[in-house]
Amino acid sequence: MASPTATKAAATATTSAGSATTTASATAVSTAQATPGIADWVTPSTSASGTIALLLPESKTARYESKDRPLFEAKLKALCPNCKIIYSNANQDASAQQQQAEAALANGAKVLVLDPVDGKAAAVIADKAKAQGVPVIAYDRLIQNSDGVTYYISFDNTRVGQLQAQALVQALSGKSKPQIVMINGAPTDPNAGQFKAGAHSVFDPLVQAGKLVIAKEYDTPDWSPDQAQNEMQQALTALGNKVDGVYAANDGTAGGAIAAMKAAGLNPLPPVTGQDAELAAIQRIVAGEQYMTVYKPLKPEAEIAAELAYSLLTNTPVPSSVTAGKTTPNGKINVPSVLLTPIVVTKDNIKDTVVKDGFWTVQQICTADYATACKNAGLQ
Repeated sequence: MASPTATKAAATATTSAGSATTTASATAVSTAQATPGIADWVTPSTSASGTIALLLPESKTARYESKDRPLFEAKLKALCPNCKIIYSNANQDASAQQQQAEAALANGAKVLVLDPVDGKAAAVIADKAKAQGVPVIAYDRLIQNSDGVTYYISFDNTRVGQLQAQALVQALSGKSKPQIVMINGAPTDPNAGQFKAGAHSVFDPLVQAGKLVIAKEYDTPDWSPDQAQNEMQQALTALGNKVDGVYAANDGTAGGAIAAMKAAGLNPLPPVTGQDAELAAIQRIVAGEQYMTVYKPLKPEAEIAAELAYSLLTNTPVPSSVTAGKTTPNGKINVPSVLLTPIVVTKDNIKDTVVKDGFWTVQQICTADYATACKNAGLQ
């Protein structure tokens, strides 16, 4: 029996319906460089049934509701029209996410696909699921310190941080000893620590060589754009508006930092990094307000997660080629892992990445406010 709180926290279950098959390959994203060995390995079935829970962490980052959820649900419905999906979004509340997970288990979920608000706190969820014989897929963020995690699917997050930092260094190549501000992600998110470590692996040797200054650095609770704006305002005040570049760990924090700099009258804006290829970020890149973002092809991530969940639900063996032997230590076990390839996007390759892959269309990017910028960037 679920507790009243847990039952209240549960999302409404939706029953899948729709086409019985799909031809989209999990590696169809052309610029994802097709992770070797991964392909559709499960056969759609109209006779299979069961309940799978998708538990996402928040909605401040646009990708979860606009990309991850619909892509996952569409793939699972194509594989298993009679499967039921329990969906919940925790809105950055780890306690609420635990209640949602407990409710999902009480309501018959046989697989949990969990993107944790707090990677450490989510160990309680994975442990409880294991005790009930329910496998857990850590989606996008690693669940730490639990042996109840069956698979982990994400991107090479250290590499993401390296790509961001390398792009910023390249953008600053004409400056002598530039000073930058680092706006990292949420300290409760294990991915944020990996992005940060990857960035520092590029920045720190330059700092030690006297070629770069990290003037201010912040960790941003909840990945909040508003908090990132406050952090950037503090940095600008402390530095007298002398900022040559901004390492922002994702597009939301980049937007906050850019808002602070525009309010302070910086013109031109210094180069700013990002991540997730949010529509607003792509538009800022076209307009010259943001230098780059890291595009993480969410279609293969969501679809492979759906395939893994369906395989676990139906006891279908997962080919060894799917993980290619990769594992990620979570403090208790080495979790079999699918790690996909991130891609740098600047104004020069928007057409060949996010547009070519259908992540965003030219029509979505090039609204009236961006028509001239799009024309100048060769998008219209």
